[in-house]
Amino acid sequence: MRSATRSIVCFTLLSAFCHLARAQESMMGEISLVYLEKLIATAKENYPRMKNFNDQVARAKLDIGRQSVSWLDFFNLSYVKQPQNNITVTNPITGAPESGSTLSPVLLNGFQFGVGVNIGTLFQKPYNVKQSRIDYRIAQTNREEYILTLESEVKRRYYQYIQSLEVLRIQTKGLVDIQNSFRDVRAKYEKGAATFSEYNSAMTTVSAQAQGKIAAEAAFLTAKVALEEMLGKRLEEVK
Repeated sequence: MRSATRSIVCFTLLSAFCHLARAQESMMGEISLVYLEKLIATAKENYPRMKNFNDQVARAKLDIGRQSVSWLDFFNLSYVKQPQNNITVTNPITGAPESGSTLSPVLLNGFQFGVGVNIGTLFQKPYNVKQSRIDYRIAQTNREEYILTLESEVKRRYYQYIQSLEVLRIQTKGLVDIQNSFRDVRAKYEKGAATFSEYNSAMTTVSAQAQGKIAAEAAFLTAKVALEEMLGKRLEEVK
C-alpha cells in the first residue's frame, strides 16, 4: 500500500515538474525578425485593402497630370465651312458683267476659324491643380497610415501564431510525459499495488491533458488562419 502511495506521489510530483518546466520555457527564441519582415512584405503585396490604397495614390497622381496638361481647356476653337461661291465682277461704268471675270475671296471660301476664351475656367484652373496635389498628398498619407496599421497587425498575428505553436508543443510534451507516468500507475494497479481511486485519478489527469492538447491544436490552427488572411497566401509559401 505504501508502494502504491509512493507511486501516486511520484506521479503527482512528475506532473508538477512538467508544468513547472513548461512554465519556464520561452517563445522568444522562436521569433524570427527576418521571417517577420518577409511576412510584412507579403501582406503589403497581397492584402486587398493595401491594393486599394495603392490604387488611390496612383489615381490621385494621374489627376495631377491631367490637370497640369489641361491648361488649354479655357480656349474654345471653332470654325465655319463656307460653300464654294463665284462672285461676278461687274463694270462700274456700264453695270454689265465682264465676261470671263470671277473672284474667289479667301474669307468666303473654305474654313473660317474663331477662338473663344472662358475666363471663369481660366481663373479656376490654378485651384484645380492645387486641389489635385492636395488630394495626392492625402492619398499618400492615408496609405502610409494604413501601412503602419498593417505592419502592427501582421506582427500581432505572428506573435499569436508563435505563442499558439509553443503552447501546442508544451501540451504535446506534457501529454507524452503524463502518459508515460500513467502507464506505471496502470501497471501497479493491474498488480494490485494501487487502488482504483488512484488509478482513476491518474487517468483523469491524462484525459485533462489530452483535452488541453486538443484545445491548443485548435488555437494554433486559428492563429495560423488569421495570419494567412493578412498574407493572402499560405505560410508554407512564404520563403
